[in-house]
Amino acid sequence: MINYQNSILLAILICFSAASQSQDAVELINKGLHFTQKGEYTEAISNFNAAIAIDENNLDAYVKRAFAYSMLKEYEKAVSDYSKLIELKPNFAVAYFSRGSALNKLERFNEALADFDKVITMEPTNSEAYNNRGWSKKGLGDKDGACEDWKTSKKMGNKEAKIILKNNQC
Repeated sequence: MINYQNSILLAILICFSAASQSQDAVELINKGLHFTQKGEYTEAISNFNAAIAIDENNLDAYVKRAFAYSMLKEYEKAVSDYSKLIELKPNFAVAYFSRGSALNKLERFNEALADFDKVITMEPTNSEAYNNRGWSKKGLGDKDGACEDWKTSKKMGNKEAKIILKNNQC
């Protein structure tokens, strides 16, 4: 869908707090992040796996590994990691947004729609969530609903929504 999402996710990966992690897990996550920044996602995943082996509830490792899986187009694995994040931190809007994006890629539009609904409930001004929910609705054959979401996104200032509206004859 939107490459902008990858930029946002990478920024979140870099900034995500490491405050309560063991030093070994932090070192592995930092190594994984280094590989992620170089586009070496398989190597990054190996380091995140090792960090998770040390601390199976390490939010930072799951967020970063899910991103790496998404970049490798291994969306089922990304969905699994985002689901684990949601289990560990139920109000983590980024995890719902990212899982919804991966579900859209898998054409599991009903599930994606539910995730974007959750994001919009938590963050009513998230224009990207409206854009992506529009893609879910389009995938379900609800063109009118998709157009409404894209129009809402455009009203919120999302410049890409204008192009999406035009390309989808809304």
